[in-house]
Amino acid sequence: MSEREGAAAPHVDVKISDEEMKGRYANLLRVTHTREEFILDFIQVVPPQGIVTARVIASPGHLKRIVQALGANLARYEEAFGAVAEAQGPDGGRGTN
Repeated sequence: MSEREGAAAPHVDVKISDEEMKGRYANLLRVTHTREEFILDFIQVVPPQGIVTARVIASPGHLKRIVQALGANLARYEEAFGAVAEAQGPDGGRGTN
């Protein structure tokens, strides 16, 4: 175990506004990137159009940590509640971007 892994994470108080607490619904994710950042557009598609409901911009290194955290949490969820089937994208196919 590295020194960093063994250290406890510092406590950070996080504030969230009432508006943000409501959350945003998305049934499509569009991912684009440049050399310096990844742009995640969370989109709600209601044919015949879609609207970006949230945009998250992260560095490549931070995005890698996000992907690892999502994978770990999905694994814990499936251990507790069973396997999750992959949903079809709004176009009826697998969402790949």
